[in-house]
Amino acid sequence: LIGFLLANSEVLIVLGNPSGMVISLCVIAVWCFVRERFVVAGIVGMAIGLLVKPQDAGLVWLYFLLAGGVYRKRALQTLLAAVVLGLPGIVLVWRASPHWMQELHANILAFSVHGGITDPGPASTASTGAGMMINLQTVISSLRDDPHIYNLATWLLCALPLTVWALVTAQSRSTPARTWLALAAIATLSLLPVYHHLYDAKLLLLTVPACAMLWAEGGRLGRCALLVNIAAFALTGDVSWTLLLRLLDRLHPMTAGMPAWTLRAMQVFPVPLILLAMSIFYAWVYFSRRSKAAAPSPV
Repeated sequence: LIGFLLANSEVLIVLGNPSGMVISLCVIAVWCFVRERFVVAGIVGMAIGLLVKPQDAGLVWLYFLLAGGVYRKRALQTLLAAVVLGLPGIVLVWRASPHWMQELHANILAFSVHGGITDPGPASTASTGAGMMINLQTVISSLRDDPHIYNLATWLLCALPLTVWALVTAQSRSTPARTWLALAAIATLSLLPVYHHLYDAKLLLLTVPACAMLWAEGGRLGRCALLVNIAAFALTGDVSWTLLLRLLDRLHPMTAGMPAWTLRAMQVFPVPLILLAMSIFYAWVYFSRRSKAAAPSPV
């Protein structure tokens, strides 16, 4: 699974998007915190991730804050490191460009206009392809292209599992096995409510330990975990997803009589929906084991 994901990371290299650095540092930091090795490197890596792309690293950091014990200590140390590393840069930029916040806001608005590259609606110039957006708004906007509707609906759908996940995490005892399940659930769920592109789905690396653990246990649950991971990795891979889109293009003449909405659904829906299914699966396993003794983690 890891090899397949790395082989499907061409867009990150081509674009030079900071997601590649942030997700890598985030995954390394998680390993450092769980294994209690190279902790300083983990703290610095997670702090950089929070500063550069908080939408990728933020909810992963939140797990360690809520988990309590030594994990909360690591989260607070990371927050302190983020302040120490980020404050000088903010002060320097503020002195060089006093109006940088207004300029940043203007840039975000320019990209987010109807039809812009960060518009999740069907009119977006980047609604399909290897760089498309994958948050849940892309699905709901196909039904009603109104930001007030699709943003509200997305948050209503994601608020309940996020809240339950946070409560279970704060009230349960952390073990390595439960940590991997919690991170698998939140890494997937974090991709759905806010702005994310296909290359941000490399955060699914954090689901591999939970998948390996469930597979090692055997049974139907292990097979389901493997099938869900394979489907998610295939649909979020740069090469594999591009090949699927090419296949849809070849089928387009055969579907000429179908409404345009159907073709868009085939191009846009699979990725957000498999992420939704994956987050539900791992959240269900995590919730269902909150009162059980966790099995030893093989990772």
